[in-house]
Amino acid sequence: MVKAGRREWAALAVLVLPVLLISVDMTVLGFALPYLSEDLAPTGTEQLWIVDIYSFMLAGLLVLMGTLGDRVGRRKLLLAGAVAFGVASVLAAFATSAWLLIAARALLGVGGATLMPSTLSLIRGIFVDQAQRRVAIAVWSAGFSGGMALGPVVGGWLLEHFWWGSVFLINVPVMVVLLIAGPLLLPEARDPNPGRFDPLSAVLSLATMLPIVYGIKLFAEHGFDLKAVVSVLAGAGLGVLFVRRQQSLADPMLDLALFRNREFSTSVVTNLLGVFALTGLLFLVPQYLQLVLGLRPMVAALWLLPTTVAGVAGALLAARLARRLPVSTLVGGGLLLAAAGFGLLLGIGVDSGLAVLVVGFALVGLGVSLSETLTNDLIVTAAPPERAGAASAISETGFELGGALGTAVIGSVATAVYRAGVPESAGEAARETLGGATATVSGELLHTAQAAFVSGLHVTAVLGTVLLTYTGVQAMILLRRRRAVNVAFTA
Repeated sequence: MVKAGRREWAALAVLVLPVLLISVDMTVLGFALPYLSEDLAPTGTEQLWIVDIYSFMLAGLLVLMGTLGDRVGRRKLLLAGAVAFGVASVLAAFATSAWLLIAARALLGVGGATLMPSTLSLIRGIFVDQAQRRVAIAVWSAGFSGGMALGPVVGGWLLEHFWWGSVFLINVPVMVVLLIAGPLLLPEARDPNPGRFDPLSAVLSLATMLPIVYGIKLFAEHGFDLKAVVSVLAGAGLGVLFVRRQQSLADPMLDLALFRNREFSTSVVTNLLGVFALTGLLFLVPQYLQLVLGLRPMVAALWLLPTTVAGVAGALLAARLARRLPVSTLVGGGLLLAAAGFGLLLGIGVDSGLAVLVVGFALVGLGVSLSETLTNDLIVTAAPPERAGAASAISETGFELGGALGTAVIGSVATAVYRAGVPESAGEAARETLGGATATVSGELLHTAQAAFVSGLHVTAVLGTVLLTYTGVQAMILLRRRRAVNVAFTA
């Protein structure tokens, strides 16, 4: 088996750049939301769209882009995505209204969807030695985990010195580096026999997702509503059509046969549910630190550094720990550790809770990162090399869909709890978001709004604890046949 040399490890560093940046973009807006609320005056629903349209476009297009990369070349798709991502970043930075920012974030999602499948599939082709590939995937996962937690830190520093649009402009120089180094270090790879491309499948994959999330947002805004029900049912119906079409095609866009592998399907579901809980929390924590505890953006960001360190440590330790413990134990144990972190968050309040938040959030980051490093390895190795792009896309679709649903569902639940706790006398702006309350009310009404926000966080903590406990137990049962020797790691 050919070992990777310096060139291959340098290529890995290049591939981690877009992963790090995309994960930062998933969370960097958390600290900018109060400034966006003041400058662009979005409604509660618009604010959620600003945050999660990016992830939903990613999730909706990843399978298409993974398949496209297998056909036209994964390096070519990666470089095209770098151009699109850079342009969209500039448009987002200078948006003058909430809906313009939503459109720019959607375009960022399109660009990100071209980047994500290529990174993991290229790693599989570059690192043919199994042990080295697991090291590479651990580094890739560390970039993703670190980026998600680093987003608020980067955002906090930028907001201390610049306007909110600066959180998008940081993407541009990184994309320039990728465009220069990519052609020099990355090999081209594609499926030699990709089969026919099916445009209808591409349309159905995106059309399935957007009506569902729109319906979720309507539920959060208006409660049980006929329009919301119709929207969710329409998305579900289109999803059924998409699956049936894949079953009838000789060359499907989504290879459903991969899901017959229990390790593959369990790993995808585990990724989705783990990220669902984590990103829902990442939507709320920066607002709690700034708008409830009153910390400056940079100070608040520094208090999240332990989560960054924990996320990176979990990814890098995962494969090394697998030398001695079964993967099922590590994946399930990591998620149960994250569930314990969520449980600690029930101890936070309006006037206190910083230490509890830091410890609990770090446990969540450590546990989710540890488990998902191993599940990503299972996903990549389950597919044949020529389908690496499609398998990677399915993995990332689960990840991004989990992130988008986490923001939409958990954010919507927290918003509903918040609105129920703020009296109508506070005004519509105060009832929409805590940022609106901070800008328009003071004294007892502001304290009431802060207490309502904390109540929403407590509900989130309960949801996260239950969900991750279930996911951890499920992983322990369904992955228990995977022995440690098959995921061993040698440095």
